[in-house]
Amino acid sequence: MSKKIITPLLFFVLSLSTTHFLTACSPDETMQTNTQTPIIDLVIKNDLIAVEKRLKEGVNVNTSNAKKESLLLLATKANQLPMAQLLLAYHADVNQQDQQLDSPFLLAAASGHLDLVRLYLQHGARFDIYNRYNGTGLIPACERGHVEIVRLLTTTKGYPIDHVNRLGWTGLMEAVILGDGSAPYVEIVQLLVNAKASDIPDKNGLTALEHAKMLGYTAIVALLKNK
Repeated sequence: MSKKIITPLLFFVLSLSTTHFLTACSPDETMQTNTQTPIIDLVIKNDLIAVEKRLKEGVNVNTSNAKKESLLLLATKANQLPMAQLLLAYHADVNQQDQQLDSPFLLAAASGHLDLVRLYLQHGARFDIYNRYNGTGLIPACERGHVEIVRLLTTTKGYPIDHVNRLGWTGLMEAVILGDGSAPYVEIVQLLVNAKASDIPDKNGLTALEHAKMLGYTAIVALLKNK
């Protein structure tokens, strides 16, 4: 009687133990995720040696977090040039977008990270991938007064300097209406004029020249009048 009760019980316990052991030791998707997750933290910590070790072990260089931020995008946010160079050596995608539609290339331009923009141009940066405003990297660079980014992109062959975003604004328009008319914005307008940027009217039919007049930006008015 006792044997009949104990034997199935022992069998059940042993079965549970075996199942637990096999599950814990199987290289399933959960363990792969646990292998990939640390590399995100390592990139944030700018730990080049540890990141390269993970990449050599076969971790996907285009791994992303819950916000779809790639390793390269995280490095870009922190302006980590050596980390970006390392990731690109393992073929990271400079055009991979997150939930906000930021890509490493777009974000680098918007943030004024000149060395990163140069680097990404050398590694396949595309000009037909747009941010959440359907804009290029040049447009926020003009808005934020990033003179050297504007200088670089306006002299890059094939770059769409007259692209119009969802708001109906070009880089030239944003430099005028979202800038403050100070020296960096005057220089940006000069660079755009040199690059033959068009003064495309906004959704209200007003040009950048007309906005500059209303805002009293005399130096910009002079540049746009003579273009």
